Amino acid sequence: MGFATILFEIEDGVASLTLNRPDRLNSFNAAMHEEVAAALAAVESDAAIRALLITGAGRGFCAGQDLNLGAATAGGEFDAGAAIERYYNPLVRRLKALPKPVLAAVNGAAAGAGANLAFACDIVIAARSASFLQAFCRIGLVPDTGGTWFLPRLAGSARALGMMLLGEPLPAATAAEWGLIWKVVEDAALMTEARALARKLAQGPTVSLGLIKQALNRSLESTLDAQLDAERDLQRVAAASADFREGVAAFLEKRPARFTGR
Repeated sequence: MGFATILFEIEDGVASLTLNRPDRLNSFNAAMHEEVAAALAAVESDAAIRALLITGAGRGFCAGQDLNLGAATAGGEFDAGAAIERYYNPLVRRLKALPKPVLAAVNGAAAGAGANLAFACDIVIAARSASFLQAFCRIGLVPDTGGTWFLPRLAGSARALGMMLLGEPLPAATAAEWGLIWKVVEDAALMTEARALARKLAQGPTVSLGLIKQALNRSLESTLDAQLDAERDLQRVAAASADFREGVAAFLEKRPARFTGR
């Protein structure tokens, strides 16, 4: 595929999607949304792709929406709700529903929708110099891209409100301390660690990993009884996979499992 606003590569079962508008801190415009959607369609349809890694080019991860809208904002004609409905909501839904693990490597500032894009991923690692910013209050908007859903569940209501009402940058180390992200690594080691982790996920039991995502997503709104039933049903699906048979065989034979993602 030839893209103008993203880089997209596939290697060792890992699809690497790099937001590539570094002159605009990788902020989203319509073209980037369309290209990200096309890349996600490829990830969804290709069984050889077993993990997705998302990062940003240059010194930032993603600054959210490109605000260089000119007369649209000056004249009050910009329909932010339409942009959310057309682009951001489908993006979050696709990432959460993707039956493959999604890893974000946050290499710099993640602001607004960019921060919430990271939180929509399954595992987030960040460079020590990175930061997360709910920038919406700075321009008179409401957090979107799932932010009002992700943040209180990850960090609690008090911290979520503080981030959203004050609009102050949160250092990566604090984000890890609060449970917003998986871990912080030194800047120079970020992509090495991210790629190694993505390869590890791609070599795992893909069916099971997708079902784990599904179970966790359900649990956030389920009763205990409903979740116990969901675990039963999802376990039946997992136990019917070739990866389960391989995992058991490898355990009994005392050797590493060779999962195929089926």
